[in-house]
Amino acid sequence: MEQLKHWQDPVNALLGLWVLLSPWALGFQDERVIMLNAVIVGAALVAVALGAIFVPRAWEEWTEGALGLWLVASPWALGFNTHEQATLNAVVAGLAIAVLALWTLLTDKDYSGWTRDWTVR
Repeated sequence: MEQLKHWQDPVNALLGLWVLLSPWALGFQDERVIMLNAVIVGAALVAVALGAIFVPRAWEEWTEGALGLWLVASPWALGFNTHEQATLNAVVAGLAIAVLALWTLLTDKDYSGWTRDWTVR
């Protein structure tokens, strides 16, 4: 078995599992839009993070980052920002997911080629 390439990916998988289960854990499973958002994004994040664990590719990190940013924006985009607990959950989990994905992209020499285009030569 190969060694784990990025410790951030299992953490993002666990965060995805948390997002997936959070409607029931935090008691907003009856709020259809919030619950569907959490289940869909959480399941997608678990799938992408597991893919990144077993077959690491940069696009998986970009996808994790995009899912994290969507979680941050979703309370306002979907109109549930008045539900404090669901909003806090989405924003905190989303920021953590996005930061971990960006961290991986910036620190993995195989993935960081995109940053070279931004530097002055």
